[in-house]
Amino acid sequence: MTLNIAIDGPSGAGKSTIAKLIAKNMGITYLDTGAMYRGLAYFALKNGVEPNDEAKVLPLLDTVSMDIEYNENGQKVIVNGEDVTPFIREHHISMAASTISKIHAVRLKLADLQRQIAKKTDCVLDGRDIGSFVLPNANVKIYMDASAEVRAIRRKGDLEGKGDFSHTYEEILEDIKARDYQDMNRDFAPLKVADGATVIDTSYMTIDEVASAVINLCKDL
Repeated sequence: MTLNIAIDGPSGAGKSTIAKLIAKNMGITYLDTGAMYRGLAYFALKNGVEPNDEAKVLPLLDTVSMDIEYNENGQKVIVNGEDVTPFIREHHISMAASTISKIHAVRLKLADLQRQIAKKTDCVLDGRDIGSFVLPNANVKIYMDASAEVRAIRRKGDLEGKGDFSHTYEEILEDIKARDYQDMNRDFAPLKVADGATVIDTSYMTIDEVASAVINLCKDL
C-alpha cells in the first residue's frame, strides 16, 4: 500500500515549499499538481487558445501529452516533448491555470494522471482539490491557509527575487483575491477544506514551524 499525503490551500499559502520539504524529509516523491495545470494553460496560450474558451480547450486535450520527470533540480513538466518548466511560473500563467482548471474535462484528465502516479508511488501532492477530490482516501490531509495580504507580500517577493518588478503589491493582492474567489466558487471540485483535513494557518509561521507541524501529523503513519 502506497503512502499519500494531500496538501490543499490557496495560492501563496506555502504548499509547494512545505510539500518539497516533507517529501525530502520522508524520502518520498513530491508531485506538484499545480504545475500540471500551469503546463496545460501554457500549452493552450501557446496554441492561441484562451483558457476560458472551453469549446477550444476540449479538442486540445486530445492532442496534449504530459510527463512528469525528476532530476537533481526537482520536478520537470514535459508537454508534448517540450520542457515547459521555465515558463509556467510567469505571473500571467497563474490566473490562466486557475481559469483552465474550472473546465470539468480538464480536471478529470489531470486528476486521472495524478491518481495513476499516486497509486504506484509514495508521494506528497499539493493543489486545490487533492484531499477533497483527487485522493479523498489520502493517509494525511492538510489544508494550508494564510491571509491574502500575507500571500501577496510573499508573491511579490518571489517575483522580485526572479527580477520581475513589473507588478505592484496592490495588483498582486487583487489577482490573489480574484483567484481565491474563482477557485472556491467553481462548479466542479472547488477549493475547500476536505473532510478530515487538518487546517494550518501559515500567516505568521516560519517554514520550519509549518514543516514541523506537518511532520508531526505524519509520525504515526
